[in-house]
Amino acid sequence: MSGIAAAVARHYDELDPFYRDLWGEHVHHGLWQTGYESAERAVEQLIDHVADALALRPGDEVVDVGAGYGGTVRHLAARYGARVIGLTVSAAQHAYASRRGESRDARVDLGDWLANGLPAASADAVIAIESTEHMADLPLALAEMRRVLRPGGRIGVCVWLAADAVASWHRRVLLDPIAREGRLVTLTTVDRSAALLRRAGFEAIRFEDLTASVRRTWTVCLRRLARRAATDPRYLRYAFGRGNGERVFVGAMLRILTAYATGAMRYGLFTARAAGAPQAADSQEL
Repeated sequence: MSGIAAAVARHYDELDPFYRDLWGEHVHHGLWQTGYESAERAVEQLIDHVADALALRPGDEVVDVGAGYGGTVRHLAARYGARVIGLTVSAAQHAYASRRGESRDARVDLGDWLANGLPAASADAVIAIESTEHMADLPLALAEMRRVLRPGGRIGVCVWLAADAVASWHRRVLLDPIAREGRLVTLTTVDRSAALLRRAGFEAIRFEDLTASVRRTWTVCLRRLARRAATDPRYLRYAFGRGNGERVFVGAMLRILTAYATGAMRYGLFTARAAGAPQAADSQEL
Protein backbone atom coordinates (compact mmCIF):
# COMPACT_ATOMS: atom_id res chain seq x y z
CA MET A 1 0.00 0.00 0.00
CA SER A 2 1.38 3.43 -0.93
CA GLY A 3 2.07 6.13 1.63
CA ILE A 4 -0.95 8.12 0.46
CA ALA A 5 -3.25 5.09 0.65
CA ALA A 6 -1.92 4.37 4.15
CA ALA A 7 -2.70 7.96 5.20
CA VAL A 8 -6.24 7.63 3.81
CA ALA A 9 -6.68 4.33 5.66
CA ARG A 10 -5.45 5.94 8.89
CA HIS A 11 -7.93 8.81 8.45
CA TYR A 12 -10.91 6.49 8.12
CA ASP A 13 -9.70 4.05 10.77
CA GLU A 14 -9.18 6.78 13.37
CA LEU A 15 -12.46 8.56 12.64
CA ASP A 16 -14.44 5.34 12.22
CA PRO A 17 -16.69 5.68 15.31
CA PHE A 18 -17.49 9.30 14.51
CA TYR A 19 -18.23 8.72 10.82
CA ARG A 20 -20.69 5.96 11.65
CA ASP A 21 -22.25 7.89 14.51
CA LEU A 22 -22.74 11.06 12.47
CA TRP A 23 -23.56 9.63 9.07
CA GLY A 24 -24.15 5.88 9.22
CA GLU A 25 -22.79 3.24 6.87
CA HIS A 26 -22.88 5.39 3.72
CA VAL A 27 -19.83 7.65 3.89
CA HIS A 28 -20.77 9.99 1.05
CA HIS A 29 -23.01 12.94 0.24
CA GLY A 30 -26.76 12.73 0.20
CA LEU A 31 -28.83 13.75 -2.83
CA TRP A 32 -31.92 15.81 -2.02
CA GLN A 33 -34.33 15.60 -4.94
CA THR A 34 -37.46 17.08 -3.33
CA GLY A 35 -35.91 18.76 -0.31
CA TYR A 36 -38.09 16.81 2.10
CA GLU A 37 -36.07 13.57 2.29
CA SER A 38 -34.36 12.41 5.43
CA ALA A 39 -30.58 12.33 5.33
CA GLU A 40 -30.75 8.54 5.39
CA ARG A 41 -32.95 8.48 2.30
CA ALA A 42 -30.83 11.14 0.59
CA VAL A 43 -27.66 9.03 0.73
CA GLU A 44 -29.51 6.10 -0.82
CA GLN A 45 -30.90 8.40 -3.52
CA LEU A 46 -27.37 9.29 -4.56
CA ILE A 47 -26.60 5.60 -5.06
CA ASP A 48 -29.86 5.13 -6.98
CA HIS A 49 -29.09 8.15 -9.15
CA VAL A 50 -25.74 6.67 -10.17
CA ALA A 51 -27.21 3.20 -10.71
CA ASP A 52 -30.02 4.58 -12.86
CA ALA A 53 -27.58 6.69 -14.89
CA LEU A 54 -25.67 3.48 -15.64
CA ALA A 55 -28.86 1.52 -16.34
CA LEU A 56 -27.82 -1.29 -13.99
CA ARG A 57 -29.59 -4.57 -14.66
CA PRO A 58 -30.07 -7.73 -12.62
CA GLY A 59 -27.00 -9.92 -12.90
CA ASP A 60 -24.61 -7.10 -13.81
CA GLU A 61 -21.10 -7.56 -12.42
CA VAL A 62 -20.28 -4.32 -10.61
CA VAL A 63 -17.13 -3.06 -8.90
CA ASP A 64 -17.38 -0.40 -6.17
CA VAL A 65 -14.08 1.48 -5.91
CA GLY A 66 -13.65 2.80 -2.39
CA ALA A 67 -16.54 0.85 -0.92
CA GLY A 68 -16.28 2.14 2.64
CA TYR A 69 -18.55 0.22 4.97
CA GLY A 70 -20.14 -1.65 2.06
CA GLY A 71 -23.42 0.23 2.17
CA THR A 72 -23.41 0.85 -1.59
CA VAL A 73 -22.40 -2.77 -2.30
CA ARG A 74 -25.31 -4.13 -0.26
CA HIS A 75 -27.79 -1.59 -1.66
CA LEU A 76 -26.94 -2.36 -5.29
CA ALA A 77 -27.17 -6.10 -4.70
CA ALA A 78 -30.50 -5.88 -2.86
CA ARG A 79 -32.25 -3.25 -4.98
CA TYR A 80 -30.84 -3.87 -8.46
CA GLY A 81 -29.97 -7.56 -8.36
CA ALA A 82 -26.35 -6.78 -9.25
CA ARG A 83 -23.36 -8.87 -8.20
CA VAL A 84 -21.04 -6.39 -6.50
CA ILE A 85 -17.51 -6.50 -5.18
CA GLY A 86 -16.10 -3.48 -3.34
CA LEU A 87 -12.65 -2.47 -2.16
CA THR A 88 -11.63 -0.31 0.79
CA VAL A 89 -8.20 0.57 2.21
CA SER A 90 -9.63 0.99 5.71
CA ALA A 91 -9.32 -1.99 8.06
CA ALA A 92 -12.06 -0.55 10.30
CA GLN A 93 -14.46 -0.20 7.38
CA HIS A 94 -13.62 -3.69 6.14
CA ALA A 95 -14.22 -5.15 9.61
CA TYR A 96 -17.64 -3.47 9.77
CA ALA A 97 -18.57 -4.73 6.30
CA SER A 98 -17.48 -8.23 7.28
CA ARG A 99 -19.64 -8.12 10.41
CA ARG A 100 -22.62 -7.20 8.23
CA GLY A 101 -22.00 -10.43 6.37
CA GLU A 102 -21.04 -11.34 2.83
CA SER A 103 -23.10 -13.07 0.19
CA ARG A 104 -22.49 -14.39 -3.29
CA ASP A 105 -23.72 -11.06 -4.64
CA ALA A 106 -22.19 -8.58 -2.17
CA ARG A 107 -18.60 -8.59 -0.91
CA VAL A 108 -16.10 -6.01 0.35
CA ASP A 109 -12.37 -6.74 0.19
CA LEU A 110 -9.52 -4.94 1.95
CA GLY A 111 -7.07 -3.52 -0.55
CA ASP A 112 -5.68 -0.62 -2.57
CA TRP A 113 -7.50 0.00 -5.85
CA LEU A 114 -4.21 0.84 -7.56
CA ALA A 115 -3.15 -2.79 -6.97
CA ASN A 116 -6.58 -4.43 -7.02
CA GLY A 117 -5.71 -7.69 -8.81
CA LEU A 118 -9.17 -8.06 -10.33
CA PRO A 119 -9.41 -9.87 -13.68
CA ALA A 120 -9.38 -7.77 -16.83
CA ALA A 121 -12.65 -7.31 -18.73
CA SER A 122 -14.64 -8.89 -15.91
CA ALA A 123 -17.11 -6.14 -14.95
CA ASP A 124 -20.16 -4.61 -16.57
CA ALA A 125 -19.97 -1.42 -14.50
CA VAL A 126 -17.61 0.38 -12.15
CA ILE A 127 -18.82 2.86 -9.53
CA ALA A 128 -16.64 5.24 -7.54
CA ILE A 129 -18.46 7.54 -5.11
CA GLU A 130 -16.05 10.09 -3.65
CA SER A 131 -13.00 7.84 -3.75
CA THR A 132 -10.93 8.99 -6.73
CA GLU A 133 -9.98 12.17 -4.82
CA HIS A 134 -7.98 9.94 -2.46
CA MET A 135 -6.02 8.20 -5.21
CA ALA A 136 -2.26 8.76 -5.32
CA ASP A 137 -2.29 8.32 -9.12
CA LEU A 138 -5.60 9.36 -10.68
CA PRO A 139 -4.64 8.41 -14.27
CA LEU A 140 -3.70 4.93 -13.05
CA ALA A 141 -6.91 4.66 -11.03
CA LEU A 142 -8.99 5.43 -14.12
CA ALA A 143 -6.87 3.10 -16.26
CA GLU A 144 -7.58 0.29 -13.78
CA MET A 145 -11.31 1.00 -14.04
CA ARG A 146 -11.05 0.72 -17.81
CA ARG A 147 -8.99 -2.48 -17.51
CA VAL A 148 -11.55 -4.34 -15.40
CA LEU A 149 -14.47 -3.26 -17.62
CA ARG A 150 -15.66 -5.21 -20.60
CA PRO A 151 -15.81 -3.24 -23.87
CA GLY A 152 -18.89 -1.07 -23.64
CA GLY A 153 -18.96 -1.33 -19.85
CA ARG A 154 -20.16 1.70 -17.94
CA ILE A 155 -18.51 3.90 -15.36
CA GLY A 156 -20.08 6.26 -12.83
CA VAL A 157 -17.81 8.53 -10.78
CA CYS A 158 -19.12 10.97 -8.16
CA VAL A 159 -16.39 13.49 -7.50
CA TRP A 160 -15.52 16.62 -5.53
CA LEU A 161 -14.25 19.28 -7.94
CA ALA A 162 -12.63 22.68 -7.91
CA ALA A 163 -14.43 25.41 -9.85
CA ASP A 164 -13.07 26.21 -13.31
CA ALA A 165 -11.71 29.56 -12.07
CA VAL A 166 -10.73 29.80 -8.41
CA ALA A 167 -9.71 32.99 -6.62
CA SER A 168 -6.36 32.77 -4.87
CA TRP A 169 -7.95 33.17 -1.43
CA HIS A 170 -10.43 30.40 -2.22
CA ARG A 171 -7.50 28.14 -2.99
CA ARG A 172 -5.50 29.23 0.08
CA VAL A 173 -8.29 29.35 2.68
CA LEU A 174 -10.70 26.70 1.40
CA LEU A 175 -9.57 24.21 -1.22
CA ASP A 176 -5.99 23.50 -0.13
CA PRO A 177 -6.95 23.04 3.55
CA ILE A 178 -9.94 20.87 2.59
CA ALA A 179 -7.61 18.62 0.62
CA ARG A 180 -5.14 18.37 3.50
CA GLU A 181 -7.74 17.85 6.21
CA GLY A 182 -9.79 15.35 4.21
CA ARG A 183 -6.75 13.42 2.93
CA LEU A 184 -7.61 14.32 -0.66
CA VAL A 185 -4.78 14.19 -3.16
CA THR A 186 -6.27 16.73 -5.50
CA LEU A 187 -9.43 18.55 -6.54
CA THR A 188 -9.52 18.58 -10.32
CA THR A 189 -11.83 20.55 -12.63
CA VAL A 190 -14.56 19.23 -14.90
CA ASP A 191 -12.44 19.67 -18.04
CA ARG A 192 -9.37 18.05 -16.50
CA SER A 193 -11.41 15.08 -15.28
CA ALA A 194 -13.02 14.60 -18.69
CA ALA A 195 -9.59 14.71 -20.35
CA LEU A 196 -8.27 12.05 -17.98
CA LEU A 197 -11.28 9.82 -18.67
CA ARG A 198 -10.70 10.09 -22.42
CA ARG A 199 -7.02 9.30 -21.98
CA ALA A 200 -7.91 6.22 -19.93
CA GLY A 201 -10.01 4.83 -22.78
CA PHE A 202 -13.51 6.08 -22.06
CA GLU A 203 -16.00 7.60 -24.46
CA ALA A 204 -19.53 9.03 -24.35
CA ILE A 205 -18.41 11.10 -21.35
CA ARG A 206 -21.09 13.12 -19.63
CA PHE A 207 -21.02 15.33 -16.55
CA GLU A 208 -23.97 16.24 -14.32
CA ASP A 209 -23.52 19.01 -11.75
CA LEU A 210 -25.16 17.91 -8.49
CA THR A 211 -23.77 20.65 -6.24
CA ALA A 212 -27.10 22.26 -5.36
CA SER A 213 -28.64 18.90 -4.51
CA VAL A 214 -25.86 17.59 -2.25
CA ARG A 215 -24.48 20.55 -0.28
CA ARG A 216 -27.16 20.19 2.42
CA THR A 217 -25.09 17.18 3.55
CA TRP A 218 -22.72 19.47 5.42
CA THR A 219 -25.44 21.47 7.15
CA VAL A 220 -26.83 18.18 8.47
CA CYS A 221 -23.36 16.98 9.52
CA LEU A 222 -22.54 20.20 11.36
CA ARG A 223 -25.86 20.16 13.23
CA ARG A 224 -25.33 16.55 14.25
CA LEU A 225 -21.77 17.29 15.29
CA ALA A 226 -22.92 20.18 17.50
CA ARG A 227 -25.51 17.97 19.19
CA ARG A 228 -23.06 15.14 19.74
CA ALA A 229 -20.38 17.46 21.11
CA ALA A 230 -22.88 18.75 23.66
CA THR A 231 -24.04 15.31 24.78
CA ASP A 232 -21.31 12.74 24.07
CA PRO A 233 -18.00 13.25 25.92
CA ARG A 234 -16.13 11.17 23.32
CA TYR A 235 -16.25 14.09 20.90
CA LEU A 236 -14.60 16.65 23.16
CA ARG A 237 -12.07 14.11 24.38
CA TYR A 238 -11.08 13.38 20.80
CA ALA A 239 -11.06 17.05 19.75
CA PHE A 240 -8.72 18.07 22.56
CA GLY A 241 -6.76 14.87 23.04
CA ARG A 242 -3.10 14.66 22.10
CA GLY A 243 -2.04 12.53 19.20
CA ASN A 244 -5.41 12.60 17.43
CA GLY A 245 -4.07 13.60 14.03
CA GLU A 246 -7.36 13.42 12.16
CA ARG A 247 -9.24 15.89 14.38
CA VAL A 248 -8.45 18.63 11.83
CA PHE A 249 -11.29 17.22 9.72
CA VAL A 250 -13.76 18.85 12.13
CA GLY A 251 -12.68 22.21 10.75
CA ALA A 252 -12.93 20.93 7.20
CA MET A 253 -16.70 20.49 7.54
CA LEU A 254 -17.23 24.24 7.80
CA ARG A 255 -14.74 24.90 5.03
CA ILE A 256 -16.56 22.49 2.72
CA LEU A 257 -19.91 24.16 3.33
CA THR A 258 -18.31 27.56 2.67
CA ALA A 259 -16.58 26.30 -0.48
CA TYR A 260 -19.91 25.16 -1.90
CA ALA A 261 -21.61 28.42 -0.91
CA THR A 262 -18.94 30.56 -2.57
CA GLY A 263 -18.79 28.42 -5.71
CA ALA A 264 -15.14 27.48 -5.13
CA MET A 265 -16.05 23.79 -5.08
CA ARG A 266 -18.45 21.71 -7.11
CA TYR A 267 -19.80 18.17 -6.92
CA GLY A 268 -20.93 16.06 -9.81
CA LEU A 269 -21.34 12.74 -11.56
CA PHE A 270 -19.30 11.63 -14.55
CA THR A 271 -20.63 8.77 -16.61
CA ALA A 272 -18.84 7.18 -19.53
CA ARG A 273 -18.47 3.99 -21.51
CA ALA A 274 -15.40 1.83 -22.03
CA ALA A 275 -14.29 2.23 -25.64
CA GLY A 276 -14.99 -0.73 -27.83
CA ALA A 277 -18.78 -0.72 -28.30
CA PRO A 278 -19.98 1.47 -31.18
CA GLN A 279 -22.83 3.87 -30.50
CA ALA A 280 -24.34 6.93 -32.16
CA ALA A 281 -22.68 10.25 -31.33
CA ASP A 282 -24.20 12.22 -28.47
CA SER A 283 -24.25 16.02 -28.71
CA GLN A 284 -24.08 16.28 -24.91
CA GLU A 285 -20.79 14.43 -24.64
CA LEU A 286 -17.80 16.32 -23.19
